[in-house]
Amino acid sequence: MCRWLAYSGSPILLENLLYRPVHSLIDQSLHARMGVETTNGDGFGVGWYTPDKDSPAVVRDIGPAWSDRNLREIAGHVSSPLFFAHIRASTGTAVQQTNCHPFRHGRWMWMHNGAIDGFPLLRRDLALAVRPDLFPSVEGSTDSEMMFYLALTFGLEDDPKEAVARMAGLVERTGHAHGVTYPLQMTVAVTDGVRLWAFRYSSQKQSRSLFYSTRVETLKALHPDVEFLRDIADDARLIVSEPLGDLQGAWNEVPEGSYGVVQPEGDDDEMHVFAPV
Repeated sequence: MCRWLAYSGSPILLENLLYRPVHSLIDQSLHARMGVETTNGDGFGVGWYTPDKDSPAVVRDIGPAWSDRNLREIAGHVSSPLFFAHIRASTGTAVQQTNCHPFRHGRWMWMHNGAIDGFPLLRRDLALAVRPDLFPSVEGSTDSEMMFYLALTFGLEDDPKEAVARMAGLVERTGHAHGVTYPLQMTVAVTDGVRLWAFRYSSQKQSRSLFYSTRVETLKALHPDVEFLRDIADDARLIVSEPLGDLQGAWNEVPEGSYGVVQPEGDDDEMHVFAPV
């Protein structure tokens, strides 16, 4: 499968989260602890927002993240208040740039860990459900990108929770019609550059791992001697496929079948029940 990281908060250098933590996303590209595969070397992507642009920048490549000099260079010079980072382990589709996450449409970014089981059987039916004016923007061949454009079709820009629920419902109904018992496995992050939504759901109720960070001010009070925390703003929020380290109290598991919203004011860290419709 894959591993991913989403950050929201005061602007931060990408390298502070991609490279500095003990179990950073770069370390996970070689030594994932909770993924289906230990190695996630089938490409990577980073997307970030800047105040003067209407859409996010996205950099993607097919090589492994652990050895990419361009990623290392970018991470040391780019600062952003909201960014996505993703390392890929292909579930069968081609290793090519258009299949690397995150995916972008206008101001929106999307990344996914998991799979649509039986996707080759379901692909035509799902593609026909994408809104005709959106379909030309589909560049790759992954189930992940198809999920994104289905969510856009179902109103992602107006109501992300409802759109993702409708997308998940369509995938499950289509899968069942083709004899697939457990069609959907997903942890998804999606953002409009201001708010960030994260979803954890699977048809089998055995979803891939997903965690959110404890409030930084709480961690600073618990661990006043940890130097790394001094460089992190109190409004920082992280959602990750697996913890970036072993700091006690730093990480909380996202419950099965739930979603959460991170907003700039940081006052909505509550998890909500999620189910397909």
